[in-house]
Amino acid sequence: MAKLEINGTIYEYANGTTFEDVANDFQKDYDGNIALVIEDGKMRELFKKVEKDAKISFVKLSDSMGHKAYSRSAIMIMLKAFEDVVGRDNIENIKVEFVIANGFYCTPVMKNPVDDAVILKVKERMQQIIDENLSFAKETISREAAIELFTERKMFDKVKLFKYRRSSSVNIYRLGDYVDYFYGFMLPSTGYVKWFDLFAYDDGFMLTVPRANNPRVVEPFDDRSTLFKTLKTTTEWSSKLDISTVGDLNDAICKGQINDLILVQEALQERRIGEIAQEIVNRGGVKFVMIAGPSSSGKTTFSHRLSVQLRTYGLKPHPIACDDYFVDREKTPRDENGDYNFECLEALDVEQFNKDMTALLNGERVELPSFNFKTGKREYKGNFKQLGPDDVLVIEGIHGLNDKFSYSLPVDSKFKIYISALTSINIDEHNRIPTTDGRLLRRMVRDARTRGTLAQRTIQMWPSVRRGEEENIFPFQEKADAMFNSILLYELAAFKTYAEPLLFDITPDEPEYQEAKRLLKFLEYFVALDPKVVPNNSICREFIGGSYFPV
Repeated sequence: MAKLEINGTIYEYANGTTFEDVANDFQKDYDGNIALVIEDGKMRELFKKVEKDAKISFVKLSDSMGHKAYSRSAIMIMLKAFEDVVGRDNIENIKVEFVIANGFYCTPVMKNPVDDAVILKVKERMQQIIDENLSFAKETISREAAIELFTERKMFDKVKLFKYRRSSSVNIYRLGDYVDYFYGFMLPSTGYVKWFDLFAYDDGFMLTVPRANNPRVVEPFDDRSTLFKTLKTTTEWSSKLDISTVGDLNDAICKGQINDLILVQEALQERRIGEIAQEIVNRGGVKFVMIAGPSSSGKTTFSHRLSVQLRTYGLKPHPIACDDYFVDREKTPRDENGDYNFECLEALDVEQFNKDMTALLNGERVELPSFNFKTGKREYKGNFKQLGPDDVLVIEGIHGLNDKFSYSLPVDSKFKIYISALTSINIDEHNRIPTTDGRLLRRMVRDARTRGTLAQRTIQMWPSVRRGEEENIFPFQEKADAMFNSILLYELAAFKTYAEPLLFDITPDEPEYQEAKRLLKFLEYFVALDPKVVPNNSICREFIGGSYFPV
């Protein structure tokens, strides 16, 4: 018998009992479905067995790790259903491209077209697999055996990925006769995936699952056409550069092709920035360029590079940070935990911002504030502005797309830009890189360099930052006049050198350890890139240092 400490009480279970059986005994005490367990600080899948005395805690579907396991399991069911319906020999590949709202956009390459009738059959087969409650089986094989297996299955993206794997073993998953590799944990069986939808979308199809904050409901798909177009364009360019997966990137680094890749990638971004500048000029009458995006999107570097492009058209851009309009610290609203909520609109002096901007628009001379983050006070230091016919204010802040923030300014005087670091490559065709992972690593590296912030603190704050983005940024992204993807194909290989030491510093007894361990495993896929090859005007430099711009 093994003694398991659960919620401060000791319970005895026979060795060989599955953690699923343990979880079922305690499910009634939890308001959300249990997805995984943590055994003595180590994440375990529910099909694992009790083998020793341990301290146990449960992970729900509403938790980040649980939600990822649900999505991963749904994707594997979908892939098996496609093989069952159309046959493996008819499938060249099915790529999980990116996420829009609660949907995974996928593109199939098959011998025969995938029409609505096929999608319906696959959806019905998915439901059958779920009703059958088939088990997800995990198996550890050697790296060489994995390469042989996925070569035989013509999953060459995984073959290329394992080429650079340092570990001698690989964990694979089986679902009936379907076998695949997934980065992360699975649910114990298909019966756990009760909520999903599948429908044709654009050139492929969309697999929708519940959101983490509402794990038992598949909400209607939130179609974000501008975001989708931006992501699709980025994906197409990645394919043209032959860098669609981490294995492709590792090949380019090891074969000495990375310098050309960096130059082309940076040139593509500069071209897009130039296109946005031209749109602003062609619009006419724009006095306020409003730039908004989630944390670590590269807004500051982007605003400087956009300003350079605007100057080539004879305009005189002046940067303004919305942060300079923070209310004094003691007036800042607090969140449910009692911490300052710097993300909400009420943290800014909206009335003063509009008063100043309206005066500038009317040709008046205005003294603009700056915010002292050490004292928590707004200060005035003689920064006077007066707009001439060629002057343009480039305003950067998370509320830039929200008309409540700039309520007094005429619509035709504003040009809104949404910027974010949107995923452009996958680990492999079935394992996408979450956009939030790239931004979290950006912020971790930057905050450690500029503020001395520990990675543990950055991870601890991240859920609050994400909630602020969901409330204050994402609802307004489709209102933007232009959208810019600041991600760089090569950046995670450059961040690896900086991020790994920060993550290794987080110890197993700290709550952030599981997330740190996950990110370290993720970074293992990348061959490190010498940061010296990153251009000094790159958005990447905003985070690793050495930028030409004051960022």
